[in-house]
Amino acid sequence: MKTFITDDFLLYNETARELFHNTAKDLPIIDYHNHLNQYEIMEDKNFSDLAEVWLGGDHYKWRAMRANGISEDYITGNKPGYEKFLAWSKTIPNAIGNPLYHWTHLELLRYFDIDELLNEESAPRIWEEANAKLATKEMSVRNLLKNKKVEFVGTTDDPADDLKTHEALAKEDIGITVSPSFRPDNALGIEKEDFPSYVEKLAGVYNKEIENYDVFLDALKSRVDHFAEHGCKSSDHGINVMFYEEATKDEVAAIFAKRLKGEALTNKEVEQFKTYTLVTLGELYAEKKWVMQLHINPLRNNSTRRFKLIGADSGFDSIGDHLLADKLSNLLDAMDINDKLPKTVLYSLNARDNDVLAAMAGNFQTDEIAGKVQFGTAWWFNDTIDGMEDQMRTLANMGLISNFIGMLTDSRSFLSFPRHEYFRRILCNLLGTWVEEGKAPKDMKLLETYVRNICYENAKRYFAI
Repeated sequence: MKTFITDDFLLYNETARELFHNTAKDLPIIDYHNHLNQYEIMEDKNFSDLAEVWLGGDHYKWRAMRANGISEDYITGNKPGYEKFLAWSKTIPNAIGNPLYHWTHLELLRYFDIDELLNEESAPRIWEEANAKLATKEMSVRNLLKNKKVEFVGTTDDPADDLKTHEALAKEDIGITVSPSFRPDNALGIEKEDFPSYVEKLAGVYNKEIENYDVFLDALKSRVDHFAEHGCKSSDHGINVMFYEEATKDEVAAIFAKRLKGEALTNKEVEQFKTYTLVTLGELYAEKKWVMQLHINPLRNNSTRRFKLIGADSGFDSIGDHLLADKLSNLLDAMDINDKLPKTVLYSLNARDNDVLAAMAGNFQTDEIAGKVQFGTAWWFNDTIDGMEDQMRTLANMGLISNFIGMLTDSRSFLSFPRHEYFRRILCNLLGTWVEEGKAPKDMKLLETYVRNICYENAKRYFAI
């Protein structure tokens, strides 16, 4: 049976259809935050089969399969790829209403020209046809990116990473900019059991023993410099619980020394360390003209049993509900008070925080950069039709949606780029609906400028690409 994805999928009025087909559809893609594997880009990998490219590492699909009663053997276990794919084909007919249902069929259509619903009956045909195409050079990793007009990929990288792969990709000039993003979560995670060993790892790339907090900050600064030399445009921070606790540098130095001695820290001391260190890093980012991304309010590793069996980032994270307004305001203000707040993107996994983030962004704008502080796109569990529309409505209500930097995949999959098309269709339909309802003029030149900027130009300008 053919799919429901027509040319006018999700476009419910004439204005929406004009905006998408005439402006949004063929714009290049800037995917400024994802978790793609740069080594696979370097080797220009061909995936062995549809299970590897589709199910390997995709915890969105894993959650759906578990919800459908599929055994873990067919999810993260050692069952053959074909059997895992059949388990997915058994799951997807139950996923109507979940964006996975749309993404799955968009990816089959856009990458493989397969216009057929995936189910247990169609699975063997789809497996054979897709695998035959995956084996061709046209479906290597680089060509998968070029096929979708991807111009920029922002990977996620630890400060201790050597970035040799990024360096090699830059020298080869593959026609796609693959840029590292500075993700120092391990460096801020002083409360974690493995923090001392991470400090040793950082010392290894710094080529100097880190014996005190001053040296620790110098090591991080040297890594910021190293990332900048390799084309880094942004940092990224995962913040499970928003923090802010003032401290002097001497107090934080004592906390750092206490931790390296193996002594326990109080919650206040942990927050003092995180606050002082992140404010210091933020000021470095501002000097480099980087973007600072803050991903706030996930609740990680909820199932202790599954975490012990399978590990982190395996589909056992969910939405946190910690309050964040006061501490986030204080954190941003601590950088802004000295005019050293970098360009900043605010995301929360809890849609309850949308109004807070949209309003917060407006507190720290500047006359130098349009949209300097961004209310970021709908993220993870909010990456749905309802979630994206809600995020954009909130942004439009409280700020200027015209300066919005748009969509990112936040994905580990090289087949995830039709999500940009999904976002663009939703954006065009939202603008078109406002026109049809008399809430906006049918000034197509103006509306086309909005679409072009939100889908491409704003991100290109904001990240200085």
